[in-house]
Amino acid sequence: MTRERVAIQPTADSLPERTRIAEYAVRRGFGMLVLPPKDLRQPTSTVRIYDRIGRQLRPRPDGPPIPIVRVDSPAALARAREVGAREGAVAVEWVRDRVIPLENLRADAGTSFRVWALIDGPSELPAALGALEHGAHAVVVPADSLDAVDSVEAALEARPPALAGWTLARLRSLRPAGMGDRVLVDTTSILRPSEGLLVGSTAAFLFHVASEAEGSAYTRPRSFRVNAGAAHSYVLLANGTTRYLSELVPGDAVFVSDPRADGRSVRVGRIKIERRPLTLLEVTVEGRSRTLFVQEAETVRLSGPRGRTPVTGLRPGDRLVGCRFPPGRHLGQAIEESIEER
Repeated sequence: MTRERVAIQPTADSLPERTRIAEYAVRRGFGMLVLPPKDLRQPTSTVRIYDRIGRQLRPRPDGPPIPIVRVDSPAALARAREVGAREGAVAVEWVRDRVIPLENLRADAGTSFRVWALIDGPSELPAALGALEHGAHAVVVPADSLDAVDSVEAALEARPPALAGWTLARLRSLRPAGMGDRVLVDTTSILRPSEGLLVGSTAAFLFHVASEAEGSAYTRPRSFRVNAGAAHSYVLLANGTTRYLSELVPGDAVFVSDPRADGRSVRVGRIKIERRPLTLLEVTVEGRSRTLFVQEAETVRLSGPRGRTPVTGLRPGDRLVGCRFPPGRHLGQAIEESIEER
């Protein structure tokens, strides 16, 4: 997810309680802390620490300080822009309006300087991390208790990618595709029958493969599971990037989607890769062939306009639900480039 962009600032009154909060945040996977100078915790290879001294954030033990600018007007925003361009980074405290000024500052920064946002609580995280799709380079969140750290984590988990490319694609053909390695994704959450993963052979179009919450005549429901597809397939993660199914590991956050409702982040609990007979599904999207390899089994269901159909019951001409994405990907990140996927 985006923990690497979030800095926890313990704000409890006592030093022992601030220390507990800092230690808990690190155990929960946060790698940046903002502390007052008298908190003597030392940075490590996995934890960066910044001292908040006056109107600066200073990396510990050394490094160029990041000026803090209070923005309450267009003139103050212009000053933050000037400071960032001069110092290479700026941390902004917002008064009143936040989203539009942050978007403007982020657009001006481009790759020339880094923008930090100092926010009041977890509820502001989605806007701070999502401005102009990229968000602030780093966000400082105050935490006065262990529960506050949990709230930050929950806010990050609840921030799914925005999907604007839902579409129906007509099934052109389906045929046996021999034996292959298919991937079961067992999650740590209970999934609804309408929920599933977005999976496909190309990054430009991902099919909606439903969970096993319905079971079959011969198997009990496995509502935590998605029989997702062949090992080479892309799957959409909760942070909007993709990964090959074969590369998923326990603890990864995948994006569980419902074509008619909001999606959510869930964690992978176990991956099972086994040799099974595969079926190749082929649809046409915007004049291009898009494919999906799945196990030939009654428990594998594809979403359509009237619900979910087992792969063994699909016929050419059926319509399947999927989502369109930019085709260019590098290490899972969408990029702008000329690319042809087959």
